[in-house]
Amino acid sequence: MCAHILVAEDDVRQATVIRRYLEHEGHTAVVVHDGRAAIDQARRRPPDLLVLDVMMPVVDGLQVCRTLRRESDLPILVLTARTAEEDLLRGLGLGADDYMTKPYSARELMARIRTLLRRARPTAEVREEPADDPVLRVGALMVDPVQHAVWFGERRIELTAGEFRVLTVMAAAPERVFTRRQLLMHTRGADTFVTERTIDVHVLNLRKKLEPDPRRPAYLVTVIGVGYKLTDGTDDFPAKPRGER
Repeated sequence: MCAHILVAEDDVRQATVIRRYLEHEGHTAVVVHDGRAAIDQARRRPPDLLVLDVMMPVVDGLQVCRTLRRESDLPILVLTARTAEEDLLRGLGLGADDYMTKPYSARELMARIRTLLRRARPTAEVREEPADDPVLRVGALMVDPVQHAVWFGERRIELTAGEFRVLTVMAAAPERVFTRRQLLMHTRGADTFVTERTIDVHVLNLRKKLEPDPRRPAYLVTVIGVGYKLTDGTDDFPAKPRGER
C-alpha cells in the first residue's frame, strides 16, 4: 500500500530517518519543519496521512491538528515526549488518530502507519469470509471491524483510530464492565507510557459522537468506581456503586 505522507518534524535528523523509512516502504514523503508549513502543504497537496510532532515552531502540532481536523478526516499520527501527558490527551481530544511517545522505534512507527492507512482505505480490504469477522451490533449501534466503519441507526459515525479500538472492544462484549486498565491493555497492549486518562478522553469523545445527550449517557455508561460498559440504550437506571439502594 503506497501512500503520500506528510511529515511535520522540526528535528531535521528525526525527520530524515522517518522519510528514509517511508521511502523504503514505497511511500512518497514530504517533510516540513514548522506547523505553518504543515498546514499550507496539507492544503496544497492533501496527504494520505500526517505524521505530526507536537513541539514545533511558528504553529505547534496541537494547533495544526485542530486546524486540519476541521477541514478533513486526514489520518493524523502525533509524536510527543513521554512526559507530555497533557499534550497527548489534548491531541486525542482534538481528533488525532494515534500517537507515539519519544523516543520510539522507527519500525514500530512504520507499523502504526500501515495500520492507519489500512483503516483509512476500507475499500481496499476484501471480506472473503464475513462469518469469521461479523459486524458487531448493540442496539442501534453497528461496528464493522473489517471496514473500520460505525453506524448509529442510519447515521455514519466518523471515529479516530483510538476511539474505534475502544468502541470495538466494548461492542464485542456488550454489558460487560471494563476497567480503564483493561481497555488500555486491549487497545494499547504493554505501552507503559499510556495512562488511564487516555481512555477517559476516548470515552468522552465517543459520547459526543454517539449519545443524544452526552451529559446523560445511555449507551457508554459509567459504572462508578469500576469503569465503563456499552449498553443498547435501554437501561432503566444508571449504574450505582455496590451497596447503594
